[in-house]
Amino acid sequence: MFKIPTISAERLPGLLRSMPKAELHIHIEGSLEPELIFALAQRNAVQLPYASVEELRRAYAFTNLQSFLDIYYAGASVLLHEQDFYDMARAYLVRAAADNVLHAEIFFDPQTHTARGVAMETVINGLHRACVEAEADLGISATLILCFLRHLSEESAFETLEQAMPHLGRIVGVGLDSSEVGHPPEKFARVFARCRELGLRLVAHAGEEGPPAYIWSALDVLKVERIDHGVQAVHDVALMQRLAQERIALTVCPLSNQKLCVFPNLADHNLGKLLDAGLAATVNSDDPAYFGGYINENFTQVFAATGLTARHAYQLAFNSFEASFATNAQKRVWEHKLKETFENCVEHDY
Repeated sequence: MFKIPTISAERLPGLLRSMPKAELHIHIEGSLEPELIFALAQRNAVQLPYASVEELRRAYAFTNLQSFLDIYYAGASVLLHEQDFYDMARAYLVRAAADNVLHAEIFFDPQTHTARGVAMETVINGLHRACVEAEADLGISATLILCFLRHLSEESAFETLEQAMPHLGRIVGVGLDSSEVGHPPEKFARVFARCRELGLRLVAHAGEEGPPAYIWSALDVLKVERIDHGVQAVHDVALMQRLAQERIALTVCPLSNQKLCVFPNLADHNLGKLLDAGLAATVNSDDPAYFGGYINENFTQVFAATGLTARHAYQLAFNSFEASFATNAQKRVWEHKLKETFENCVEHDY
């Protein structure tokens, strides 16, 4: 790594906002802002249990992952047609491009929609069209990762994979999300093995609220390439050493962790500890409409709360490109842009 210039605390937020970055942990349904929820509800004649945008936003007071998921699934009920999925993804991609995200790997939860009678192709067609258009007119590349809901059965996951088979050319990989505690990764061992045979890239949520053992299982049983969240790894020294040695990326989501009371105070977040231990941590927004901030807010708030420096910023952005499922040629282009941003930052007053 080249020598990172010293940036004052006053100028650091500007650098964080302007530096190029990738987002590897974004649930597209979790980017559905209350205003768009109400607009889609009106368009699709869906009755919501909230009288106004303001009342819905006031309900975003979560005590744990499950209390969030209850509202998350209610919000997703307005998504019925291909255009709805396109509008949702387009809104996120416009916001991400404004935050200098060059590449996004977008999670989506088809079971949330197919259970309501929405066809798999409706979901994927809308999301994929938004990704293709965004690369053309916003300059942001985006790919899709299909996530299985872990509170449902592995049989349901296999059914979902079967429904997705005609569309695998528009999906880069699969993941595992939803309620973590009580649903260990090994529950989905066979479906992940099948996905690996199909050539799909593999990721899984582990170690957000669940124990370090879930991270071990995600690595050894599911054979995943990235761990989504993973902040509980700090409680297992051997696991920390393995994650560092094998450069297994963690897609950390600071504001989500705070909102769901994993770290009630952002100042106590262990992002710096993960980086200083040599782990390939990244910063992401998770479900930004619900957790109070898109990727730049996650960067600026966690840096302000914990005292992280420009050196950490460069490493986080570099890690995000390296850990992506993009081609090596794409990664080199993005990493060059990142280096240029830091080399030039001493010449500009942010």
